Amino acid sequence: MKKNLIRVAAPLAGLMLFATPALALEVTQSAQIEADPAKLWSTVGGFCAIADWHPAVTACEESEVDGTQRRTLSLEGGGTLVEDLVSRDDDAMTYTYRIVEGPLPVANYESTISVSGNDNLTTLAWDGTFDAAEGATDEEAIGVITGIYDAGIKSIAGIAAGE
Repeated sequence: MKKNLIRVAAPLAGLMLFATPALALEVTQSAQIEADPAKLWSTVGGFCAIADWHPAVTACEESEVDGTQRRTLSLEGGGTLVEDLVSRDDDAMTYTYRIVEGPLPVANYESTISVSGNDNLTTLAWDGTFDAAEGATDEEAIGVITGIYDAGIKSIAGIAAGE
């Protein structure tokens, strides 16, 4: 009886090694901005404030679904992106959200925006983990998310500089 169990278990163990998921992709972008951290957080910290500072977002509508705060973003050129708030800490000046649905070439996307610093020098960081969506390459997914983060950070830096 033991012989049969070993013969069955060995092939299954080998399959499990090949069935493990690939590591998630990650993008991290940050910038140091000459601004008071609390003032910068007041610009970026509202969950729907993204419509005020990201050039690709034309409108944001907040709602609640099963006790979770949700935002629906209208995108420049058409399309919508639906995201849920995962966590928020105003004292630490950070929030995390995940994409529920949308046109981006990513799956299992979760991202955090944070502000830190002191006096008049602030670090704004935006990082996310995700998988490439079916039909998209890792490079495509990374490129799109990097572009989104870069455009947002550049816009926030411009707002802080009074541009």
